[in-house]
Amino acid sequence: MKAWAAALLLLWTAPALAAPRVVSLNLCTDQLLVLLAPEQVVALSPLARDPALSVVADTARGMRWVRPDAEAVLALAPDLVLAGPFGAQTTLAALARRGVRIERTAMPQDFPAIRAETRRFAALLGAEAAGERLIARMDRVLAGIAPAGGRSALPLEARGYAADAGSLADAVIAAAGLRHASQGGRMALETIALHPPDLLVTAEAPDFPSLATDLLRHPALAGIPRVTWPPALLACGGPWTAEAVALLVESGG
Repeated sequence: MKAWAAALLLLWTAPALAAPRVVSLNLCTDQLLVLLAPEQVVALSPLARDPALSVVADTARGMRWVRPDAEAVLALAPDLVLAGPFGAQTTLAALARRGVRIERTAMPQDFPAIRAETRRFAALLGAEAAGERLIARMDRVLAGIAPAGGRSALPLEARGYAADAGSLADAVIAAAGLRHASQGGRMALETIALHPPDLLVTAEAPDFPSLATDLLRHPALAGIPRVTWPPALLACGGPWTAEAVALLVESGG
């Protein structure tokens, strides 16, 4: 994740001509905005500062943040508000009634979609060159990965749920040359123990205990080779998600 933060040094110096003032109310758009056009940031969502979820947390700490409240956002006089497809709908409706331009992320779930979404947001921000640099960096990471050779991998989440086929985690596993060991849904501990995958893939444990992740620590799973990835790499699909593929291959693929 630090590599993506370092990449900001190359993007920060890009000139801005009549750049729009942008507020982001969504973690996924926070990250694209900071990486593509940091000079246009008026405010970000509070989650942008969370290193467990955001690849731009270090940079975002020095930027203003705003809660998804219509009055608070209007007070910042943005030209453009970036948002997700689901959250803050009441706030977004109020902003739209006041004539504020709103653009929502499509939440890409694979690498072709990540390329398309990065280019779309780069065009919205007038940062096409920065977008191409991010995509080129992602493609270099992916091109440098030697596929893992068809071994099975089970991406196991909190409460024993396996990532669905067609999800971002599924795309990462496929890009690493691994075979998804499940079609998704809740996995019984007995099923995993009786039919273990070659590799168990989990998110890094949080700093606080949780019953939701207790299954991941069960002794019955202790003998299965395991790789953990930072949740920030998959919380949102973006150019940084290529790092999860590299980590998967280097650590256990």
